[in-house]
Amino acid sequence: MFLDKIALTLAIVGGLNWGCVGLFRLDLVAFLFGGSATWLARIVYVVIALAAIWCLTLLFRTEDNRARESRA
Repeated sequence: MFLDKIALTLAIVGGLNWGCVGLFRLDLVAFLFGGSATWLARIVYVVIALAAIWCLTLLFRTEDNRARESRA
């Protein structure tokens, strides 16, 4: 459950970054980390992508699975 919240937060940050790219042509990750080709920016992009992939699992979870996870 905690990992779900972290992943969702990162996916939202990624979505907001893409919104800034689309609206203002401003890539905030590239701006903050010295360009989109730097290792640090690429790591951030990969972490956000992994978080988005994790969030896909949220779509396919049933109520039974959620109840079991909350008890664990």
